[in-house]
Amino acid sequence: MTRRPSPQTQRLLAALAAQPRAWRHGYGLSRETGLKAGTLYPMLTRLGERGLLEFRWVDSPVAGRPPRHACRLSSHGLALVLALPARPARSPSGAVNNG
Repeated sequence: MTRRPSPQTQRLLAALAAQPRAWRHGYGLSRETGLKAGTLYPMLTRLGERGLLEFRWVDSPVAGRPPRHACRLSSHGLALVLALPARPARSPSGAVNNG
């Protein structure tokens, strides 16, 4: 990334960085970040194209359900997140949370 990520992208990266080695599903990330599918999934695609995310198929724990696509930060993505300056936390509505 050559420019500072948007607040939405920073929120997603922070959520992924909280569990950097865990494979995460879009639905859980959407609930955690407050990002809607129309924002989240294109963002995941762009981050993957830039080498910041890894993707794989994960078997469902429920018998008979198909595998699910999951992602996690790549080592490059984690390095980027760690290099970002800290910002005040924001709620999904965008309001600053000062603690």
